[in-house]
Amino acid sequence: MHMVRSDIKEFIKSIPSDVTIVAASKYVGAHDVETLLENGINNIGENRVDSFLHKYEELKDKGVIWHFIGHLQRNKANKVIDKIDYLESLDSLELAKYINSHRLSPLKCFVEVSINLEENKNGVPYFEAKSFIQELKQYPNIQVVGLMMMAIRSSDDESLDNQFEKLRLLRDEIEKELDIKLPYLSMGMSEDYKEAIKEGATHVRLGRILFDLYKED
Repeated sequence: MHMVRSDIKEFIKSIPSDVTIVAASKYVGAHDVETLLENGINNIGENRVDSFLHKYEELKDKGVIWHFIGHLQRNKANKVIDKIDYLESLDSLELAKYINSHRLSPLKCFVEVSINLEENKNGVPYFEAKSFIQELKQYPNIQVVGLMMMAIRSSDDESLDNQFEKLRLLRDEIEKELDIKLPYLSMGMSEDYKEAIKEGATHVRLGRILFDLYKED
């Protein structure tokens, strides 16, 4: 059985207080999520619809702020869009249009940006991000609050710094040119969150490092 790391309180103190830890809970069940909640981590990220629905039911009254951080297919979107607080992976106008028609109130969304144009990854190519966000203005139920990215696995520190900086500069440029505010940058995971924070991450999506399985990796 997976367990939340025993020094979780100390670990949380090591993260700057203005950075939000989004706990990626795909490795653990509702019981371990409750332990995180008891220790002050209440932003929980799920990346599979069925797993999200299961935990959502079990943790209904616990004050969880739910982030959907995986790729959301339009045919499954109706199951989650009125239950989540944030969608961190908005990457198509079709999905935006669907959410806009079916969601009861504006949904806070991060636009997932493909900074590295990796073929096997989702996300709006970075050079289309500005026009994509411009298009989203027509959907009142989509509230864009920031950008999200995934770095290339096993990048060295300098490469990570460059990738994360690229997202931050892109955000600054979009804010200026479209005259909007995008306060959040969701970037950095268990293996690269320190570099992401250094480059301006406001949200880090941490999975294994919160649990006692990090050492096995």
